[in-house]
Amino acid sequence: MIALVDCNSFYACCEQVFRPDLLGKPVVVLSNNDGCVIAANKEAKAITDIPMFEPVFKIKDQLIAHKVNFFSSNYTLYGEMSQRVMNILGTFSPNVEVYSIDEAFADLSGMKKASLNKYGHEIKDTIFKNTGLPVGVGIAPTKGLAKLANKMSKKIADNNHVFVIDSEEKRIEALKWCKIGDVWGIGRKHAERLKNIGVFNALQFTEIPLQWVRKEMTVVGERTWRELRGEPCMEFVTQPPPKKGIGTAKSFGRKLPDLERIEEACAYYISEVSEVLRAQKSCATYVQVFIITNYHSDVDKQYSNSRTVTMEIPTNDTFKLISAARKALVEIYKPGYRYKKVGVNLTGIIPQDYVQGNLFHQPSKLNNEKLIKTFDAINRKFGKATISSGLVGTRIIEWELIKKERSPRYTTQWGELLRVNSKSSNSKFQKC
Repeated sequence: MIALVDCNSFYACCEQVFRPDLLGKPVVVLSNNDGCVIAANKEAKAITDIPMFEPVFKIKDQLIAHKVNFFSSNYTLYGEMSQRVMNILGTFSPNVEVYSIDEAFADLSGMKKASLNKYGHEIKDTIFKNTGLPVGVGIAPTKGLAKLANKMSKKIADNNHVFVIDSEEKRIEALKWCKIGDVWGIGRKHAERLKNIGVFNALQFTEIPLQWVRKEMTVVGERTWRELRGEPCMEFVTQPPPKKGIGTAKSFGRKLPDLERIEEACAYYISEVSEVLRAQKSCATYVQVFIITNYHSDVDKQYSNSRTVTMEIPTNDTFKLISAARKALVEIYKPGYRYKKVGVNLTGIIPQDYVQGNLFHQPSKLNNEKLIKTFDAINRKFGKATISSGLVGTRIIEWELIKKERSPRYTTQWGELLRVNSKSSNSKFQKC
């Protein structure tokens, strides 16, 4: 049996954990640069005239009118809270597959069916007690059915956020309940095609011939078909495979015309992705840099370009990667434009133990390996970018993302911890 544990309205609930005064009130979280609504709790979703992914400047008056509390995205906080949930889940199962920041599969093989419902509630209650985050738990023989069970655990109030598919009767019940467009693994286009042949729910999907599924929906559709029939087809992946490409691209908080500040942002992003590269013990062969203006602007001139540099020898050395990225950026930068975004991508990724030398490469006398390890150790202990390349500079505030409504990073920054005021009869949390 497999459990899927999924946090409810994860980003919004992370904000509520440290702001108990927001419990029961509408909360939304905004995208990078406070651009649009990307997450909302159930109270906010109940306000039907606040659409998701709508630019905030268009609906800010509505948010204020409905007394909606809105926050800039705080990924440092969300990532740390996610790790706490996964650590707790690891105490309930030896095999946990982290599927996304707010959900994971847990292997419950060997457990007696009679104990599964109780165990599911124990998981839910422990996570809530230790983190303050509400979760739903779906338990079933396959990942596909566990996804469906999880959906039923939250959508049907009587299930109290835990639902177990442990019999053929419950499997049929769940499949009848699930609309075809809500089946995990079936996209919008396939859902429309299935409706055109009279398939409107998951049960009807499992009853169509396998030959049709193979022909019309390829191997992914067949896997979904088999999983819903109770046949496990998706293995547990407790150790994710190394990334084949690593990149990042963020819009600036303001448009930048000068090369110097764009170089600083580019160097900062290279530092970020090179840390990920080293964490998976890999090296990159190619460094791509691209810049772009704001194509939504009716005032600015428009321009975009990219350039890829091939490293003489694949590397994960931050300084060598920054040097290559800087070379590419200088080649594509044009003065006279106001740039909105710079992005970097590392590709041609291979294991660091498989790197081959280059007969014509002149090795540097400087060995950065010990220095890079020291950088990583310091940044792990004291926080991201505590120490970095000098090219990153000290003017991050001039180009970093807009975060006007960001909450404190309660769990990772000493200066942003909460303080409990016990002198008042109405004790409340305060920021240090």
